[in-house]
Amino acid sequence: MQFIDEATIFVKSGNGGNGAVAFNRTKSELGGPAGGDGGRGGSVVFVANPQLSTLLDFKFQQHYVAPAGQAGMGREKNGRGGEDLVVPMPVGTVVTDRDSGQLLCELLEPGKPYTVARGGRGGRGNRHFASATHQTPREAEAGTPGEERWVHLELKLLADVGLLGFPNVGKSSLIARVSRARPKIADYPFTTLVPQLGVVGLPGGRSFVMADIPGLIEGASEGAGLGHRFLRHVERTAALVHILEVPLDAASERAPERDHDVIIAELAEYDPELAARPQVVAVGKLDLAETRAALPALTAAFAARGIQLHAFSAATGEGVPELLEAVWQLRARSH
Repeated sequence: MQFIDEATIFVKSGNGGNGAVAFNRTKSELGGPAGGDGGRGGSVVFVANPQLSTLLDFKFQQHYVAPAGQAGMGREKNGRGGEDLVVPMPVGTVVTDRDSGQLLCELLEPGKPYTVARGGRGGRGNRHFASATHQTPREAEAGTPGEERWVHLELKLLADVGLLGFPNVGKSSLIARVSRARPKIADYPFTTLVPQLGVVGLPGGRSFVMADIPGLIEGASEGAGLGHRFLRHVERTAALVHILEVPLDAASERAPERDHDVIIAELAEYDPELAARPQVVAVGKLDLAETRAALPALTAAFAARGIQLHAFSAATGEGVPELLEAVWQLRARSH
């Protein structure tokens, strides 16, 4: 699976058709003007489609051109308008003008159309230029050209809850445990290379969408590791779940308290509002003896910070229902 979250494409709407110069004719004389109007050019329209999840298609097809309007004809017949070119996009796509940086639209509502290049107007035929003193006009309007621009596409995932943490702390295992998402799980750094979305079901018909974001490391806000590229995907989440782990190596410089500080600092560097977003903090891998032994001291240490620490095991399911309930309550307060 390849996740493409940025692309740049060229869009051009259709030119308007030219107006016609024509006259009603009889066998003996030239009649009045009868030139029809040119048709409107087709527009380029983006529509959010919930069936799409990446911008991969736009890496292979980069030019989108709508058809032009037909020219006007005699006998006051107007040219046919060009059909709009409707381009489906993943929900959550942000569209900006590449050259000016202007925000054109955000595709947040499935099925809602956004015109990014408006079709040219059709020109008027010569019948519009007739007057009492100018009864045989031989002028008509040309259609106006369509709009064209390069647009930048950026996909931000839409999820209620985002999982944060260092690589291999158990985020993928958790989302695989509580949803039908099946991220790759292994014991090496950066197992998760693409964001994973999973629908989490709770008793009482409740549910929310959880996003597993690739692991962050120190310096992520400056581009280190893989996390910085995907920090944008937690911008729209209502709440965050911060997963920590107890290092198995006693000589490791890693510690849950330090890991928590590092991730919060990276969030604040990227966007201070993200660092202040409501969080549930949890330590995973409770099935390991080292984690269970360290839990009382960790719970006290985080309580001193004013943080309730949750604990769970994605392998056995212990503590998972309580964690999800805490996430639901936090999400409900955030909306």
